[in-house]
Amino acid sequence: MQNRTRRLRRCQLSVPGSSEKMMRKASETGVDFVFLDLEDAVAPSEKRAARAKIVSALNTLDWGKTTRCVRINDLTTQYAYEDIIEVVEGARENLDMLMLPKAMSAADVQFVDKLLSMMEKKLGLKKRIGIDVLIEEVEAMMRVEEIAASTPRLECLIFGMGDYSASQGVSIGDIGGPGGYPGDIWSYQRHKLTIAARANRIDAVDGPYADFKNPDAFREECRRAMILGMVGKWAIHPSQVAIAQEVFSPPAQEVARAREMIEAYDAALAQGLGAVQYGGKMIDIASVRIVRNLVDRADQIGI
Repeated sequence: MQNRTRRLRRCQLSVPGSSEKMMRKASETGVDFVFLDLEDAVAPSEKRAARAKIVSALNTLDWGKTTRCVRINDLTTQYAYEDIIEVVEGARENLDMLMLPKAMSAADVQFVDKLLSMMEKKLGLKKRIGIDVLIEEVEAMMRVEEIAASTPRLECLIFGMGDYSASQGVSIGDIGGPGGYPGDIWSYQRHKLTIAARANRIDAVDGPYADFKNPDAFREECRRAMILGMVGKWAIHPSQVAIAQEVFSPPAQEVARAREMIEAYDAALAQGLGAVQYGGKMIDIASVRIVRNLVDRADQIGI
């Protein structure tokens, strides 16, 4: 089994594949991850033309360190298989990921996986194209564990709360920010998805917050997702990028403290001790497991 590629996903920026101007601007943002959209952001009459625009953007723009992804149409549509074929054949090594929306089962992900495997062999690609999957329906949430374990090509599960709200019958007025329901309306779904992702050593990312003119509410939604172990959140507007990348980056002083804690514990182990006092508290292997996650993330970011 090939090892999964480690990628930063503090922010995944959504960009309409029909807009050459927006794709050019996205390439200049320095965001961790961009997905060029062929699904909801593109009208049916524009989908074929958008594929060509996306291929051109992937091949001609300087994306720097940004991960380049394309969200295809879902597998119930007439567009999905041609989305994969035209984009992969056109962009080749300039494509890092495909995003599959509305996956309903492990079989959906495995279909995309097998098609990509055949194309990689045919085209002689030197790297493996990854898959991110959107969990957007109640049926998918019920099967999220099997979806998370579907293929080694899968790198990330994303909670798509927009379509999911319709699937579960949630009122649009109750999505995001304070509401009548106590606490976070999406706490259970975020927990469930994140546990399934973590159990299979893949990332969990939170979906969009629609009111991009409300940065405080967006920051709070990022915080809620981060606390549960998610590694990032979508942005539907460039103004949300900096907020997400800040919230999902550990503060430098916390990183320094975590590294000191690990050093103290390692020194205790060298003396035959299983626990040690640090900062007025006892730390043991469980404490160190938690802070190692933080340090690993800091190393990936470069903090």
